[in-house]
Parts: sequence; structure tokens; C-alpha cells
Amino acid sequence: MKIGYSFWGFLGNGITDTPDGGRSHRRPLIDALLGRGHDIVFLQADRDRLEAGDTLGGRYAFDAGIPDIDALFLEWRWPIEGRNTTACGTSGHTCDLHRQAELLHRYTVQRRTPTLIWDKDRQLREDSIWRRVRNVEVCEAALTPTPGAHRLLFPVADALLDSVDPIALAGVELRTPLGYAGNQYDRDDEFDRFFAPAAARFEHRVGGKWTGTTRWPYVTFLGRIPFDAVSRLYKSTLATVLLLPERYAVVGQMTQRIFEAVLAGCLPLAPSGIRHVEQFVPENLVVRTGGEVTRRIAELQKIAGTQQHAELISECIRRLELFRLSHQAEALESVLDMASAAAARRRRAA
Repeated sequence: MKIGYSFWGFLGNGITDTPDGGRSHRRPLIDALLGRGHDIVFLQADRDRLEAGDTLGGRYAFDAGIPDIDALFLEWRWPIEGRNTTACGTSGHTCDLHRQAELLHRYTVQRRTPTLIWDKDRQLREDSIWRRVRNVEVCEAALTPTPGAHRLLFPVADALLDSVDPIALAGVELRTPLGYAGNQYDRDDEFDRFFAPAAARFEHRVGGKWTGTTRWPYVTFLGRIPFDAVSRLYKSTLATVLLLPERYAVVGQMTQRIFEAVLAGCLPLAPSGIRHVEQFVPENLVVRTGGEVTRRIAELQKIAGTQQHAELISECIRRLELFRLSHQAEALESVLDMASAAAARRRRAA
């Protein structure tokens, strides 16, 4: 199948000043689809080349036009005031939303092309017309997706899951007790409740875009860090807290932060309010208050480097099976088949 893939971000390391969390899982998914015999052409701007000067070895194809494709796959974009809602050519404008509208019009509406929308940020309204179009299927990275939508989690490469060594990870020394890599967006309440109390007690680091920080003068904010520095931060950190916006927590949508941390040996503490939290972390890493975060970190410091520490990392690795790449690729192909069958029925009925 030839898939036209629309995303606004990077396949490689990209640039530091960008909030694109998809870099941790987008390229593995693309490579898996290519390995399964699909042909992929990217339909948004080649930001790796244009902004980061990275050609990625010329392995991937980009097309700014309307090439012939069998299916359209969209990482859903939404209006962001001052960026993609402004006129083309104006200062600060990004054309991701305009391009997405063009793709939907030319392919989904006019050609009735099978279309898959991956609503990774939970920005597609529940009453959106795109949820009712016959040749469109919607995927969400949640354990309990919106009724009518399909589950497509952020994938972790099989090779990483199969090769990670919990004993070696537990043996890393000189770990900072607490850390976090990620941006502020809609996380203030969770940060205030779970992370900040522990940060007042332990050495810590927070990497990411945090602009409103005056309420936490004692927290060490590093600012945005390069994508390839995220792993280094977690490798030298004992524990992190999984901070989710409310719209993610209520449906059990876990971000890529969990596998970025676990695969580096950083233990993830998870607030109990996250739906299906027991599927993401062991019970003794579930926390209900900031005081409990503080106590758990103190306990983890006592077992750091021991067999008990390695076993705890191993339990976390086992829970990452949820995100295994081969499972997500199979789920995606299944949904593409559904969209293709629906599109064929729509064409026959026309």
C-alpha cells in the first residue's frame, strides 16, 4: 500500500527549540511500515532538511503536491493561535494546518481516499465531522479511546525491549534522585501536587519548555534540551514522575516519557489518578500525594544498585509490552484495512 503520511515534526534529532515529542516513536513506526512492504511519502514540509540540515541519508520521500496514494495517514493538527492560524507568509506562520486542510479536501473528500487520523494530542473534538465520514478511521494513543475510535499507542521498537538489561541499568552510579524531561503544557497542577514537594527535598533537574515557573523558585529548570539529551538525563536520574494533562489521564493515554525513562533505567512514579495506572507501572510505584513521592524516592535511594532495584526496573520493562512496535504496526494495518473497505463501499454507493 502506498501511504501518504502527514506529520509536523522531525524524523531525526531535529532542533532543540521544538515541542515535537513524536521523535521518540515516529521513525520506528515508519521504518516498521516500510519493512512490511508499504511505500510511504511524506506530505508536509521536510523539516529535518529545512530546519535541522539533516537529509537522513536520503532514505525518505517528501512531496509537496498531491501524489497518487492508496491511503492518507494524518498525525492530527489543530489551530494554534499566532502560528498556524495566521496568513501564509506572515512572521511566525507554520503551514501545517493549511496543508492538512488541503490534504483532507483533495484526498478524503474529493477522491474518497481511505484516511486514518491519529489524534495523538486528543485535540479532535468528539463531535467532529471527521469521526462520521465513512472512509475515515480515528486512532488514539489511549487505553480507553473515544467511542468509535481505535487504539494506536506510541510504539517502542522490539529490538529495544528485547535487548535492555535491567541489571546493567540498576548498576549505573551517581544518579540524581529526581528528574523530568518534558514541556509545561497543561501540567501545572500535577507538577505542583506531585513533583514540586519532592523537588524541595531532593537534588533534581527539569528539562523542557517551562515559562511560568515563579511559583516554584526552588526548582532547577534547565530550559529546552536537545532530543538526544533526554536519554542522557534519564540515564543519570533515579526516578521521575509521569505528569499527564487531565485529558490524557482520564482515558489512560501514556506519553513516550514512560519508555524514554524506563529504557534508561529511570523508575517512573505514576499518580494514582491515571486511568489504568496499574498497566503502566508496578503497584509500589503508584503515588497518591506529593509526600508519597518523597517517601518513595527515599526508599529507592536505599535500594539503588541492588538486585531489588534491578527487579523493579525489570517489572517496568515488562509493562512496556503494551507499546511493542510490532503490535502497534499490526493494529495500524488493521485500521488501514478498515478504512480501505469503507472507502470501497462508499465509492460503490456513489
